[in-house]
Amino acid sequence: MKTRLFGTATIAALAFALPAAAQAPIKIGFISTFSGPQAAIGEDMRRSVELAKEHLGGKMGGVPFEIVYEDDQFKPDVGKQKSEKLVQQDKVAVVAGYIWSNVLLASLKTVTDEGDTILISANAGPSQIAGELCNKNFFSTSWQNDQTPMAMGEYLNTKGVKSLYLMGPNYAAGKDMLAGVRRTYKGQIIGEDFTKWPDQLDFSAELAKIAAAKPDGIFIFYPGAHGVQFVKQWAQSGLNKTVPLYQVFSIDAITLPQQGELALGTLGAQEWVNDQPNEQNKHYVADFKKKHGVYPSYYGAQSYDAIMLIASAAEALKGDLSNKDKVRAELKKANFKSLRGDFKYNTNNFPIQNFYIQETVKDPQGVMTVKTIATAVKDGKDSYYEKCPMK
Repeated sequence: MKTRLFGTATIAALAFALPAAAQAPIKIGFISTFSGPQAAIGEDMRRSVELAKEHLGGKMGGVPFEIVYEDDQFKPDVGKQKSEKLVQQDKVAVVAGYIWSNVLLASLKTVTDEGDTILISANAGPSQIAGELCNKNFFSTSWQNDQTPMAMGEYLNTKGVKSLYLMGPNYAAGKDMLAGVRRTYKGQIIGEDFTKWPDQLDFSAELAKIAAAKPDGIFIFYPGAHGVQFVKQWAQSGLNKTVPLYQVFSIDAITLPQQGELALGTLGAQEWVNDQPNEQNKHYVADFKKKHGVYPSYYGAQSYDAIMLIASAAEALKGDLSNKDKVRAELKKANFKSLRGDFKYNTNNFPIQNFYIQETVKDPQGVMTVKTIATAVKDGKDSYYEKCPMK
């Protein structure tokens, strides 16, 4: 009799406990900028994360998952605080997102070292994290900052552009971007300006210097609202008629509604463009446009890939992300259908991937967008991976 009662109690306990365990969702933290002048970028990322969740049916490896969003307010100290909250209070399995290199650098150790939590950057790629600060808990679904401008430099060499004037904001990513152009561009750099970040939105003094220098081209890195202002002021100065503009991360699906026809014909570089022909990307772009009435940006595409990367690990591990060694091993495989086509991870957990040249055009419906016109780099590796102690 006692044996039967014990067995019944055990069965009852299991019947109560198992459904609760099965229903415990996977928690993913996502940090971006959701307020202030750069909030449009964060919202584009959020839309793509939610679309990825929809495409996955709300589950990873058969287990429901939820996204905990936090606003870094475009401030490194706030980003660090929100990262700490996600790790310590929300107990997330992974922290993803991060637009800005200075926010990511401020948050890195809080997540990867102190919290021993995996961090997936969906945008920022500072050189330090590719090199000496590389970390087993860090993965990127974007690029290392230097790589995209390096691709532009390579392309400008093939087009015989003899001289450039460089401009970017004075913070970690701006320095990396301009360093990237210098690394590959073989022509003459006849001027360079680092402008105040994030406060400076008036570029008239710098544009006057460019007019006097008479370069063959201007290269800029000004994401979001800063890119909108630069393109408008470049056109207002009349330089758009005499000095071509080449850019990275300054003209995109988020900025084009405000830049409009002023951006027509400008060239940029990117590892993802909305017209890439793989089936996964066609599905993503079509569904995003149907839901929101606009094209997605690379910020969104990289965020979508971040969720799909996590899902690939969860699928392999049947929804159990508790063993971090196993999770890291699965993430390293990049065994998912990226929107840019296949890529693989380098030893520093940054992607080895292609980079493309894009031109600003109007689509058949008259909507401003960008299209691929050339492949600038195939299977590109960043310039810092050899400084990374991981092998």
